[in-house]
Amino acid sequence: MKKLTKLLSLVLCLAMLFSLAACASKDDTTTDTSSDTSDTADTTDTTDTTDTTSDGEKTVRLGLIGPMTGDYANYGTSTRDGAQIAVDEINEAGGVNGYTFVLDTQDSQGDPDSAVSAYGKLMDNGMDVSLGCVLSGEAQSVITAAVEDGILIVTPTSSAKACIEGNPNAFRVCFNDPAQGTASADYIADNNLGTKIAVFYQSDIDYSAGLYETFAAEAAVKGLEIVEEQTFTAGSNTDFSTQINAIRDSGCELVFLPIYAAEAATFLTQAAGKLDGVTYFGCDGLDGIQTKISDTSLIEGLMMLTPFAADAEDAATQSFVEKYVPVHGTEPDQFAADGYDAVYIVKAAMEQCGKTPADADFNEAMVAAMYEITVDGLTGTMTWDDNNEPNKPAKAMVFHDGVAELFAE
Repeated sequence: MKKLTKLLSLVLCLAMLFSLAACASKDDTTTDTSSDTSDTADTTDTTDTTDTTSDGEKTVRLGLIGPMTGDYANYGTSTRDGAQIAVDEINEAGGVNGYTFVLDTQDSQGDPDSAVSAYGKLMDNGMDVSLGCVLSGEAQSVITAAVEDGILIVTPTSSAKACIEGNPNAFRVCFNDPAQGTASADYIADNNLGTKIAVFYQSDIDYSAGLYETFAAEAAVKGLEIVEEQTFTAGSNTDFSTQINAIRDSGCELVFLPIYAAEAATFLTQAAGKLDGVTYFGCDGLDGIQTKISDTSLIEGLMMLTPFAADAEDAATQSFVEKYVPVHGTEPDQFAADGYDAVYIVKAAMEQCGKTPADADFNEAMVAAMYEITVDGLTGTMTWDDNNEPNKPAKAMVFHDGVAELFAE
């Protein structure tokens, strides 16, 4: 499909010629995502479907699928906005291997079927590298097509293990769900946050159920007692009074919330005054909860496990926040940082293999390079294991006055 698109572009432009020369790979395989201090624009190119611009500039098309509208739009827009900052930085610094980046974003509305259509549109548009899908359910819906196309996928935020299992060309930026569940139990135990635990999770989605399962297994190992388990589904996510009453009566010290921010906001609003003195702890799905709840006092003391903290003092994070806040009016969350890192990972792989989309072995070379690079990202220093999972540390955040801050262990 991409070859046909390029051929049509040649016919339309008549005299346009492509330079197919690939630049040499870098000796240093560690990429630092610290960048220059130039301003960035909040734009996403979803129209140009060629690998060259009108002035002959050669481009690498990055495709991202996610909910840009609907209940989960905060995850999609954050990921897109973080990725766009990275694209702008890289382009302003001269690109990579003679190419600049173009970000093509398609709205899935959080629906797996729409994600399949969005993937097809991205391929029709000439996608060179996929940034995958923002949500796990979306990612799993496009696996078959992605395997057939053989395209490299660097997914920022799809955390279910099944999102990359069975696809040797798919890599992850975020932690997978089992890793988050295990790490959450370890963190709670190691920091003495509570021993009597209640769990409230969504039983009909892989993200939430997967986190619960590995959390429960590790909790037993760490001596944590799960005194209550309560669930809900997509069809019963508006009234949690029964579950809240059961959790209140359990005598728990901490409630583990491996759920998304919208449902967590509903839970915390309805639990107000009923679970006083209880600690709330969640994972990356809680990112952006401050935008979902009208009374930020309800998230005071809420904790979540995340590899990114907007108040970190390193230069790369401060630069990212300084570029993000004036444009979007809020601090970036982990989804934004994951999107940013994903783009720099693609850059690092291109530098390592020395290839461009003009090379017939571009996909194969990029996949091989993923096992060779080390990327110093906003979400940590990353390498990838044989299962295409990232190796990097996790942090915990706690909300004070509606703002997430690093938890002082």
